[in-house]
Amino acid sequence: MGRDDDEKLRVQDYMTRDVETVSPDDSVGDVARRIAESDGHSGFPVTERRRVEGFVSARDLLLAEDNDPIFKVMSQELLVAHPGMELNDAARVILRSGIQRLPVVDDAGNLVGIISHADVIRSQIERATPGKVDKLMRTLAGIHDVEVHEERREVPLSKLTPTQNKVYGDELEGRIYELEHGLAEPLVVIDNGGNLILADGHHRVKAASKLDVEEMDAYVIVLDERVELGMAETARNEGLETLDDIAVVDYAHHPLVEKTKRLQDS
Repeated sequence: MGRDDDEKLRVQDYMTRDVETVSPDDSVGDVARRIAESDGHSGFPVTERRRVEGFVSARDLLLAEDNDPIFKVMSQELLVAHPGMELNDAARVILRSGIQRLPVVDDAGNLVGIISHADVIRSQIERATPGKVDKLMRTLAGIHDVEVHEERREVPLSKLTPTQNKVYGDELEGRIYELEHGLAEPLVVIDNGGNLILADGHHRVKAASKLDVEEMDAYVIVLDERVELGMAETARNEGLETLDDIAVVDYAHHPLVEKTKRLQDS
């Protein structure tokens, strides 16, 4: 289960392959409009016959005339990554240079993708989650004396039984942002004889329901025989059957936030 620690993550594992580009001969005005009308783009790689010639950002366009061609204002000394580059190395380049996106080129200099700071964050999240799953699998196997295995799959939120009776409104806003930007950590779910028990990710599923998301990516721990889970019994005792039964607490901050605030005040 999960990726072996010795198997290095590569840029090609997380890069976006479908990349929007502009031509060196496009006008500043046209590209400025594309940036203004796009969803989250602050610039584009400049290519000619797939070969990367430069990169143009919104900042490059500020003092240019609308009729100027892009090749006059684009940055030509740009940093690029190779698909086989270790993701940690690409992350260092992105973080130290302060750039948002790094074009990915093959050995011939042709554009094959783009890697962003959001992709790097997502990779670190997905590496952390299997540790939680490993620990929970060992615990379940030890306590209930059952065989367990892990599957990665999409789970319907309507089929999940929650095990937490409340979430915090301020943290919920953060999870909504993560979902909207593709940064959400996978859920951790226990498949107990077909009953899907949500073990980790209550803020994420409430955020997803607000965004009308019906399925989410999850690490699913499958038990080879049905057992009586303590968390499932707790859920029944608290009347938790669906995600609608999870209360959103808006009148209090998350305990860690409260504690931090008290420390600051003192």
